[in-house]
Amino acid sequence: MEIKLKCSCGESNCPEWAIIELQGVVEVQPAFQNRIQNLQIGLLCRPSSQETYTFTVGYHELSGSKIPLKKPLLVLKKKIIKSDMEIDQNDDHLSSSGMELEVVGIIRQRILFKTRPKALISGKM
Repeated sequence: MEIKLKCSCGESNCPEWAIIELQGVVEVQPAFQNRIQNLQIGLLCRPSSQETYTFTVGYHELSGSKIPLKKPLLVLKKKIIKSDMEIDQNDDHLSSSGMELEVVGIIRQRILFKTRPKALISGKM
């Protein structure tokens, strides 16, 4: 099966993305269970020009570092081309000619948080 791949930004202008890798589980409170899209879960910072990062989630702060990936990954978005859309009689799904993948970004780095979080305690009570 052949799938068309489209990159309108050009190889050198593709937006850089990064993967954030955490040890453990990030659980969403029940009140936000159905509304997790675009939910801000924390604050990611890189102090000055160092390669260390801090990720603050609630009252917890994690420290991590940037690590290059062995092979870069593409972030793709599926687009259905309406003019070429045909339904196969045998398979009842869209044929490959009616689908195109658009490159949204490229991932070359991951930010790894492998230590236990540090508790942030406020002096005011």
